[in-house]
Amino acid sequence: MRTRASSFDHLFLDQYSRVVLIAYRVLGDRQAAEDIAQEVFLSLYDRAVAREERAPGWLWAASAHKALNMARGDRRRQSRELRALPSAGSTTPEDDAIAAEQRRAVRAALGRLPDRQAQVLVLWASGLSYADIAVTVGVRPSSVGTLVCRAQRALRKELTNGPTSL
Repeated sequence: MRTRASSFDHLFLDQYSRVVLIAYRVLGDRQAAEDIAQEVFLSLYDRAVAREERAPGWLWAASAHKALNMARGDRRRQSRELRALPSAGSTTPEDDAIAAEQRRAVRAALGRLPDRQAQVLVLWASGLSYADIAVTVGVRPSSVGTLVCRAQRALRKELTNGPTSL
């Protein structure tokens, strides 16, 4: 029988890179993504869910949620925009600037989406299966495709129309 510590160690080793990837997809900042992963695992350690089979889903959802909250913070968003990294494969400074602006626009649009839509898109873009996304957001796997499609449509609308003024 596994002890609590060895179960957690196994879960950490098995899920750390996925949790970092989910946060990185939102933030585009490896260090911030690793900070979020540490916070999420620390939070999980004290919860009973750490010993349950649904722990990976909890981790994925918590990572996406924390990363989205961080991305929505104005001060941090401005800081990330100023130090945007050039994209791999760009050949000119103009290409780098265009790619950085596109990433900024997508992250800003994600920040304006409802939490559930943003979370579904981040989890989907991170490579999770429909079954894993279903567990994470609490729906049937057969509903995930529709949720992803609606979230993509909402993201396209945000990218096309930009922020709305009230």
